[in-house]
Amino acid sequence: MRERQILDAAVEVFAKHGFHNASMDEIAETASISKPMLYAYLGAKDELFIACVRREAAKLVDAIGADIGTDLTPADQLWHRLHMFFEYVHDNKAGWQLLHRQGDVPGEPYVQELSEWRVRATELIAALLAEATTNQPQPMQSEQTEPFAAALVGAGEALVEWWFQHPEFTAEGMAMRLMNMLWLGFGELVEGRSWFPSSTIPQSEDPTGS
Repeated sequence: MRERQILDAAVEVFAKHGFHNASMDEIAETASISKPMLYAYLGAKDELFIACVRREAAKLVDAIGADIGTDLTPADQLWHRLHMFFEYVHDNKAGWQLLHRQGDVPGEPYVQELSEWRVRATELIAALLAEATTNQPQPMQSEQTEPFAAALVGAGEALVEWWFQHPEFTAEGMAMRLMNMLWLGFGELVEGRSWFPSSTIPQSEDPTGS
C-alpha cells in the first residue's frame, strides 16, 4: 500500500517535471512521507523512475491485452483494443506522459526501459492482430503483422498528443477516429486483398532516390 502511494506520487511528479527536474523532496511531499522513508522504500531517483516506468508499462500492456473472448469479428476485436487503449490514457494521463514524453537521451538510466515497453507493446499488438485473423481465409502470422503493429503504435501515440490539445473529445470518439483510419485499409488485408500501383513508377520519380 505504501509503495503504491509512493509510485502514484512519483508518476505524477515525473510526468509533470520530467526526470531531471523532478525532485525527491516534491515526490516525498506528494506521497505524504518523509524523504528518508522514500529512499528506504524505492532507492535513488533513477531507481524510482525505472520502477514507475515498469509499473505504468505493465498497466498499459495489461489494458490492451485484456481477454475479450474469441467470438468477435476481427474488426470488433481491434475496435475493443483501441477503445481500451484510449480509456487507459484517459484514466492514466500521468502514466502515459511518463512513458511517452521523456525523450530518448543516450546514456540516461531510463532509456532502455522506455525502449523495452514500446517493443513489448508492438509485439503484443502484432500477436493480437494475427490472432484476430485466425478464422480468416488467409490467416496472418505475427511477423506479417509486426509492421502494421508498429504503425498502429505510432498512430496511437500521435493521436493521443492531438487529444491532449483537444480534451473535449471522448475516449470512444478517439478510438472511432483511429479505427476508421486503420480498418478501411487493414480490413482489406484481413480479407486477403492488397493494393498495388496501377503502373510502374518512372525511374526519375522513384521515392527511394535509387
